Amino acid sequence: MDKKDEIILQQLDVIRSMSENNLRKMGSDFWGTPFEGVLGSSRSAPKNEKKDVPPTAASKTEEKTAEEVLPPPEKIEDLLAELDSYIGLTEIKEEVHNLINMVQVYKMRREHDLPTTDMSLHMVFTGNPGTGKTTVARIMARIYHSLGILSKGQLVEVDRSGLVAGYVGQTALKTQKVIEKAMGGVLFIDEAYALNGKSENDFGQEAIDTILKAMEDHRDDLVVIVAGYTHLMDKFIHSNPGLESRFNRFLEFADYSSDELVAIFRMQCKKGCYELDDGVEELVRDYIVEENGDSESFGNARGVRNIFEHILVAQNNRLAKMENVTREDLMKITEDDIMHARGKID
Repeated sequence: MDKKDEIILQQLDVIRSMSENNLRKMGSDFWGTPFEGVLGSSRSAPKNEKKDVPPTAASKTEEKTAEEVLPPPEKIEDLLAELDSYIGLTEIKEEVHNLINMVQVYKMRREHDLPTTDMSLHMVFTGNPGTGKTTVARIMARIYHSLGILSKGQLVEVDRSGLVAGYVGQTALKTQKVIEKAMGGVLFIDEAYALNGKSENDFGQEAIDTILKAMEDHRDDLVVIVAGYTHLMDKFIHSNPGLESRFNRFLEFADYSSDELVAIFRMQCKKGCYELDDGVEELVRDYIVEENGDSESFGNARGVRNIFEHILVAQNNRLAKMENVTREDLMKITEDDIMHARGKID
């Protein structure tokens, strides 16, 4: 290995380290999931971190105490400001505002000993992947906590695999554990229609029955949100009288427009401290439009995240060939990066 190769390898290590640190600082992305660096993480445990040490009685007590200390409810004004800052979701925001007004008036009538109608807070979220369903479910849990409807305000997200087991009796136990974890918050079931098994030996109905019972028994401190594709969710809800009676609030999440997808890309750049070179945003728009031939397979905001990651890979490859990389170089996304990510140039 000659001197030039050594310099390139050293530079690549620096770029890798700085990129991973930069992405980790981004915390959570728009969709509420941890944003891992596109280069992968080879981070080892801190030297002072104890591994494989059995918990002592004292440590178990500390953990239990930590779980019992609940965060205080957030201000509803702050939560609404956060909701309104989300890109797109115009109709969803309006529905959430209406729901909040309904809850507040309901509570005021109760305080004045006025009659109230039954208020169902369980919801059905429908729409294509990447349209913000999980993000809105998470803030709804916090809003319900702020309004005093839920005692904790956490979101527990599961799908069929997290509820259904393979043997008789096990599904009810598995589902009950998930429900216990969600108590005081929101249970969010993605692709809920998958619980409607078609074979005689399928235990999805057992999970549905367990959830419906919990919704009845814990109506004061448990909210269930089911989500999935529009036509499948409609068929799922109307397949069971128990589901029909408990889920009467439907929120339809529309696909993002091209302008909104570009805005999501700009936001991702801002979070990661990246800057687009002159004229590059139009290339990004072309890239998004080209990939978004089918919004369902593209994944809306998730598709933008994939594009963003591909562009960063191209940027890292370009920087690895440079001998002196500045802070500005690390932040800049160029036309070359976009064209390489799109496969337009080798």
